[in-house]
Amino acid sequence: MTAIAPAPADTWIRRHRLIFYFALTYAISWPLWLLSRLAGGTLGTVLLVVGGFGPLLAAAITIRYSGGSLIEWLRGIVRWRVPVRFYAYALGLPVLIMAAMNAVLAALGQQPDVSQLFGRIPAYVQTLLVTAVIFGGQEEPGWRGFALPTLEQRYAPLVATLILGFGWGVWHIPLYGPAGFVVPLVLAFFYSWLYNRTHSVLLCILLHASFTAAQDHLLFSADSRIVDAVLLGAYVVGAGVLVAVTRGRLGMPTKKADGKEVVQ
Repeated sequence: MTAIAPAPADTWIRRHRLIFYFALTYAISWPLWLLSRLAGGTLGTVLLVVGGFGPLLAAAITIRYSGGSLIEWLRGIVRWRVPVRFYAYALGLPVLIMAAMNAVLAALGQQPDVSQLFGRIPAYVQTLLVTAVIFGGQEEPGWRGFALPTLEQRYAPLVATLILGFGWGVWHIPLYGPAGFVVPLVLAFFYSWLYNRTHSVLLCILLHASFTAAQDHLLFSADSRIVDAVLLGAYVVGAGVLVAVTRGRLGMPTKKADGKEVVQ
């Protein structure tokens, strides 16, 4: 039996998986988000949510037509058997960053009202759960489940994270404006370390949900330029510390001459 040669389009996708993936992600999400603004109301909300699945859908299509394994990709999404400390990182790191931010804001005279904490816990939990499913977490099978490991096949972890962070950030511009790429670009470093240590997209989903919930409900000062500056500053400092401590490896093991792997 004569083997069937791959179609020209399939061959191109195999050679340019990342270009195809990013282009397809934007092509799925951006038009839907534009239509959501034009439609408004319930239909607008539905289109907004569906557009958020662009990274996931683009990853599935790219893997399918580039000869990858969808089964292996799906396994990463449900990989939950990892040490408890990584769950603590995913759920606790954003909380710690927000706690540090409240302390900095207090030192700057912003007087955060920490007495709101217990009243906000139900909303925090609700946002965490909803984000994990449909308002952010669903992006991770694309960004971390496909794009990051694909980039790290070609580039060092630091460079791969910068590329992915920029692409992930640009994707947000229709939602948050021209500067909307900045925060995702910085946050990408925290996700890369977690993925490289666990290869669990599920943990990245939890981290995404935790960052959103913490930022929405665990800052106790009214929004202002000072709050925004402290927020970005905290993320930049945290990412910088992570890069320095891991010497740019961001959790990717380094093989020594004797063949043993060292994780940083």
